[in-house]
Amino acid sequence: MSEPAGEAKLEVKQASKEVKESENVAEKYSAMTVSKNSEMNMGELSSVRLQPSLFPTKAGRRSLSRSISQSSTDSYSSAASYTDSSDDETSPRDKTQVNSKGSTDFCVKNIKQAEFGRREIEIAEQDMSALISLRKRAQSEKPLAGAKIVGCTHITAQTAVLIETLVALGAQCRWTACNIYSTQNEVAAALSEIGVAVFAWKGESEDDFWWCIDRCVNTEGWQPNMILDDGGDLTHWMYKKYPNVFKKIRGIVEESVTGVHRLYQLSKAGKLCVPAMNVNDSVTKQKFDNLYCCRESILDGLKRTTDVMFGGKQVVVCGYGEVGKGCCAALKALGAIVYVTEIDPICALQACMDGFRVVKLNEVIRHVDVIITCTGNKNVVTRDQLDRMKNGSIVCNMGHSNTEIDVASLRTPELTWERVRSQVDHVIWPDGKRVILLAEGRLLNLSCSTVPTFVLSITATTQALALIELYNAPEGRYKQDVYLLPKKMDEYVASLHLATFDAHLTELTDEQAKYLGLNKNGPFKPNYYRYTFTYNIDFIHHQFMYGFCAD
Repeated sequence: MSEPAGEAKLEVKQASKEVKESENVAEKYSAMTVSKNSEMNMGELSSVRLQPSLFPTKAGRRSLSRSISQSSTDSYSSAASYTDSSDDETSPRDKTQVNSKGSTDFCVKNIKQAEFGRREIEIAEQDMSALISLRKRAQSEKPLAGAKIVGCTHITAQTAVLIETLVALGAQCRWTACNIYSTQNEVAAALSEIGVAVFAWKGESEDDFWWCIDRCVNTEGWQPNMILDDGGDLTHWMYKKYPNVFKKIRGIVEESVTGVHRLYQLSKAGKLCVPAMNVNDSVTKQKFDNLYCCRESILDGLKRTTDVMFGGKQVVVCGYGEVGKGCCAALKALGAIVYVTEIDPICALQACMDGFRVVKLNEVIRHVDVIITCTGNKNVVTRDQLDRMKNGSIVCNMGHSNTEIDVASLRTPELTWERVRSQVDHVIWPDGKRVILLAEGRLLNLSCSTVPTFVLSITATTQALALIELYNAPEGRYKQDVYLLPKKMDEYVASLHLATFDAHLTELTDEQAKYLGLNKNGPFKPNYYRYTFTYNIDFIHHQFMYGFCAD
């Protein structure tokens, strides 16, 4: 017999969900002109199928101490790690999983998700035609034959296309995640299924994070000779824990501000014993990934997590580098009132001329609705400032490192943490004030949403060429230092992506090339040229520093 309607009890069941310039490489491949006719038919592509890895799996769990590196695990995330998960809450480290080839050299959330992950990768391939084109052109030559690449990046469908490209070019790969929240579990499973040794899952603890890095590096009978890093944690771990392995590395490719900063610190101290390529400051990474990617993904991340309406909202963007520029442009376009904080007078002047108020954070902290950090620094938003924010304010980070917001200071008894959505916490003060913290201060877009595939194709192609260049460079070309990607390669990466837009480059005549003092095939700009996409303050600065010329 049913209860009266007024007394009826509704049971709500929540279902958890799993959610120095170079000539060889660029000139060699750029000789093959990019045209509409030369592009491959995407329908003819088939995914790379690899032989299963034969690396033996270490038994047992290593007890890893908290690392000397802080970039990806600070903020006591293990104290309150809320992430999407399956109904099976068993840690992947406690499971024995086998792929269809019989290999157990991996550790992912659920290997049975491989088919779903394969579909995700195939979708990503459709918008990464330039990287696929590079794979098609170079795979017969196997420029990475003999390369043993250990990687630490976000493990997404787009990264998987890069990894499979590296394998098609002859490399062996072992991979782990650079962020505890950005791994797509189904993609990690798909890579493990085809024999790539992946150690990553979404929602890792701090101990899990370093265990996964260690498993990638420390495996019997496998000596890595190349590193692809995002944030520097893998490089730092290998440098500190396995110095003899690190000394045998032929090259490092790093794509983040944080990781590049660490490499320059090592170089300055005379401790960098291998050449490294700074991909972050290459034009095709910084001006496209940092700017255009963040311009779109900042809105996606905020909308998915908070449903916020931006019109009329007062927003502070801390840092007006390429990431900050992208965030500000997107927010302004939707009607937000945008303030900028900056330490660099040139960037501050750019912000002013782009129509933004440049302020100190303390000047506006009490009445802003959203704070977004994009600096790569630490303690940009302090506990004192968090205490003074108004009720309902949103705080998030768009930089790689989670040190920008002082999240650790919020782990105190007087404050209550309430998880309201995946990657969304309400931090509640004794008086009832709530501040909405996204992704526990970690990278917002890759933790809480997705990023545009096409832009990631540009970055991934840049990374692949950097690895090919460092691996094949003759002895002596690169010293034990940090290098920028040769501009010829930057131009080649850009040219590969023009076909997507049916864009046609104008060619210089012999007379024009002679007049400009250029090679008809490039490079077309001097190394100091900055490709500024806002007001050309960089040009003004350069002329101020080096003097104006009549001709």
